[in-house]
Amino acid sequence: MPKPPDKSIPPIDRLRAIVHILRGPDGCPWDIEQTQKSLIPNILEEAYEAADAIRTGNKGHMLEELGDLLLQVVMQCEIASESEKGEFVLEDVATEVSEKLIRRHPHVFGDDDASDTETVLKRWEEIKRSEKGDQNQRILEGITNGLPSLIRAHEIQKKVEKVGFDWPNADSVIPKIREELDEVEEALREGGANISNDHLAEEIGDLLFSVTNLTRKLGMDSESLLAAANEKFTRRFNQLENILENEGTNIVEADIDKMEKTWEKVKIES
Repeated sequence: MPKPPDKSIPPIDRLRAIVHILRGPDGCPWDIEQTQKSLIPNILEEAYEAADAIRTGNKGHMLEELGDLLLQVVMQCEIASESEKGEFVLEDVATEVSEKLIRRHPHVFGDDDASDTETVLKRWEEIKRSEKGDQNQRILEGITNGLPSLIRAHEIQKKVEKVGFDWPNADSVIPKIREELDEVEEALREGGANISNDHLAEEIGDLLFSVTNLTRKLGMDSESLLAAANEKFTRRFNQLENILENEGTNIVEADIDKMEKTWEKVKIES
């Protein structure tokens, strides 16, 4: 039976050694069966869990979830190193990102001058496009389709902002949101009870895109704001359910008037 790597070795090396053992002949059947593609859902899940831990600000939670995310990187590198070609190892990944950071920060590691964030981001985009070897690449080509739609909307807007196709400030987005809301109401009237109305779906999508624009212009993250709203609603609804239960009322049987009165009470108390 393999022995755990000694704690005296550097933590990253110890983690890699553990993964190597897990993938070895006497390792874990589940770990041995994994491929780079089979682990894609795990990477996405761990990234979201790490983001949630960061939002909580709980150090222990962050250490755990960031560790799980790091494990996914180490696993990917371990699997890649096992191929006959020995595709890459963890050092290759670290080297690649280190060199990229140096190249894309000439204002730090070179003679370029960038006194504000806007200049930095614009220069970053120029360097990135140059590295891809195609100065004529479409502005939005580099945004992956694999992103959740809310995050992708944010990234699309950030990209076009860099070429000046953007609202001048947050206040200027408000009329656009009102305009899109009016169009949603109009589409509702047109569609009536037809909830599958394509026009209505399109207008609601435009409204969501415009709201995302507002959060971005305010320097906020749409995904984080929605996550916080989800958490707040969940917390309040749980309180509502508890109150009704304490009053001897099953929420399934409660009428809407009672639920709304209880909801207002919960809002005041929380």
